[in-house]
Formats: sequence, C-alpha cells, structure tokens
Amino acid sequence: MIPKDAAIRLNPEDIPKKWYNLMADLPKKPDPPMNPRTGKPAGPEDLSPLFCDSILRQEVSLEKHIRIPEEVRENLIYLNRPAPLQRAYRLERYLKTPAKIYFKREDMSPLGSHKGNTALAQAYYNMKDGVENLTTETGAGQWGTALAMSCNLFGIGCTVFMVRGSYDQKPARKTVMNLYNATVHASPSDQTEYGRRVLKATPNTVGSLGIAISEACDMAIHQKNTKYALGSVLNHVMLHQTVIGLETIEQMKIGEIEPDCMIACAGGGSNFAGFAFPLIGEKIKGKTDCEFLAAESDAAPSMTSGKYKYDLGDTGGFTPELMMYTMGHDFIPSPVHAGGLRYHGMAPLVSAALDQGFMTARSYSQPDTFRAGKIFAETEGIIAAPESCHAIKAAIDKALEYKASKEEKTIVFCLSGHGLLDLNGYEKFLAGKLEESAV
Repeated sequence: MIPKDAAIRLNPEDIPKKWYNLMADLPKKPDPPMNPRTGKPAGPEDLSPLFCDSILRQEVSLEKHIRIPEEVRENLIYLNRPAPLQRAYRLERYLKTPAKIYFKREDMSPLGSHKGNTALAQAYYNMKDGVENLTTETGAGQWGTALAMSCNLFGIGCTVFMVRGSYDQKPARKTVMNLYNATVHASPSDQTEYGRRVLKATPNTVGSLGIAISEACDMAIHQKNTKYALGSVLNHVMLHQTVIGLETIEQMKIGEIEPDCMIACAGGGSNFAGFAFPLIGEKIKGKTDCEFLAAESDAAPSMTSGKYKYDLGDTGGFTPELMMYTMGHDFIPSPVHAGGLRYHGMAPLVSAALDQGFMTARSYSQPDTFRAGKIFAETEGIIAAPESCHAIKAAIDKALEYKASKEEKTIVFCLSGHGLLDLNGYEKFLAGKLEESAV
C-alpha cells in the first residue's frame, strides 16, 4: 500500500490567492535602501528608472497579505502549481535515520526551478504598466529562463545578461532562453558602457551576478520604455515566492506534519524566503519552534562569513545600498556550478530574519554538495540542481545529527530545481575533477 504521505498534493483551486509579506510581522523593520549619492533613504524617484510603479508599490508595502492577480494565478497552473510535497523514504532508509524527511518539489516546473513564481508576476505587472522591454541578469540560467518565458507569454521583449562563468559552463541554458525569444549576452559584455569598462580592465574575468546586474540596469536606464527585473534579493521577489511556503503549510496540515527543521538553499534569498517566510511568520508569533536553516555556497558565504552592513546591490553602483549580509559588491566568487548561489549579498529581509535570530545559516563546499546530490539521485531518482544540492546536503547532515541523538524529528526541505542542464558538473564530479569552492 502506498503511504498517504508519499506525495501530498493540492488541487489547482488551492493555489494561494494572496502572497505573504514577512515585512508586516518582523519585530524590527529592516533599515531602508539608501541612495549612495545623497546618503538619504532611496525614494520612488531613485528606483523608478529601474522598476515599474506596480512593482515599486509592492517593494515598500507593509501589508501582510497582497492579492495575487487572477491572470498570474491562472498561469501558475502551467508551472505545475500546486507543487507536491514528497516523503524521501528511500533517503531515510539509506541514512538509517529515525528522522522523517520531506521535500517540496519545485523541480517539476517546465522551467526547471522555482523562479517562474516571481517571473510571471513581474512580467504581468510590467505589461499592465505599459513597459515594452525587460532586462535582467542570470547566474546559472534558471532566472533568465523563467523571465524569458514569462515575457514571451505577456508580449514583452527580454534581454538577459548571463554571468560568463555560467554562460561558458551551460550553453544549453542560452538555447532555452533563445527558444523563448530572449536575447542573451555573456556578462561582462560589449553591449553596455559598464560592461565595456569591465572588459577593458579585466578581459578574462568569469564575471559575477553583481556585474551582470549592473549591465542590466545600465541598459534599462538608457533604453526607451525598458525596465529592469530582478530574480532575487528585493522584497517584492520574496513576496511572490511565498506561494511555495503557503502551499507547504497546507500540505503539512493534510499530512499532520510538524516540522522541526525547514531547509532551503540561499544565494540571493528568493528560494529560502518563499519556502520559509510564511512559517517564520508563525515563529515570530510564537506558534512554532521550528528551526529554519539556509544553505549557502562557501564560494559566496555572505551569511556565514560576510558582514551585516549597507552595500550596493551591484558592482557598478546602479542600485541603492541595501542593509544586508555581504561579502562586498566587488567580490568575485569562484565559477562554481551553483551559479545561482554566487551573489555577493543576501536579501535584506532574509538578512533581517537572520540578524534577529529567526533562522540560521551554514555554508557547504562544491564537492560535498555534489556528493549529496549523487546520494539523492541514487535513492530518490531525482537529479537536483547544484543549488538544490546545498539544501540536500544540509538535510542529510541534519538527519545524521538526529540519528546520533536518536531523535525522531521531521525535516522539510525545498528542492528548488532539477539538474538536467547541469550534467557537465555532475560529470566532473564523477570523474573526480570537481574543484573546491571556498573563498
């Protein structure tokens, strides 16, 4: 007989009707973005060259719940929402742990990751506000893919600046984005004034998300009727991703699951926030004592090795300064395969939750996370994205801790995406040629 918690599914009508905004519940609100030129809080006039009005209103909102437009909600169905919550029975048996392990399956989207949850919303709002083109950056390519598809859906042009390290590692990602009619440039590129300056100074650089963000912002500012879309970090992106956690809460109710530890990978913060923020809101109100753990790469360990301070969101200074955990906006991480975790800073809302003690963070090396990904493929049959392997590694470590202490606790983690376009990384791992990633 198939156990009732093998895969807990919701019906399409159960897709959340409202997003959850952690800003409303945080005891101490994060310090506001600052204009680096004036030293004063950044206002709408500072951000309007980059973002449409609808997105700006969400960015500064203190409302606890914000309605999801029906056109966005309807299209979430085509991203295979609601996503299943699945029990990792075979992984549990392999580890010989008394812990129960569940994982939220964001890998089942046709885009391959969770990124479509905010891409749909951002493309929709820009379309409604009359924007004709969007620019963006992408690390490993998941975000660029999601925005390319969403822009195509809503009839908006899309230009993607892909970090050169990932552009060279993952040519299939460019092909996918091209299929969705997006224009893709390796960053730094010769398409923007800022990109040309970087290339002149460091012609062999592998690039970074900070540089790619600067290029996308540069183009958005100077190209007519064009705005910028961001795949992580800012408040409105965290907001849109909470459909993950809101669904997970309902599924845990159905399965009578009381989580002791919830885990997600974190690069800029959108996957962790989307998965964990709705339940962190319950922790703030004293309704759960669940532990929340963010798993980051030791190639860009902003939360475990960075400083909590104001820093630019990009390398070129096109963005405001954000109060966040950061390695410094000039930091260039090693070109690890988890390109989505190579950002120099962490989302202000995630940073605030960490600073206020509502979550913890751990960093992991590239070989260790691929080793965890291989175990997951062997046991659960799923090839996870390199980013997701960080969450798997953290879940395995937690399960082994519970095994050592003989505790029958429950772990729930987010599988943020599949790794079927990351097989060259797995091939290097199997051949023993995968590089270390520490700073």
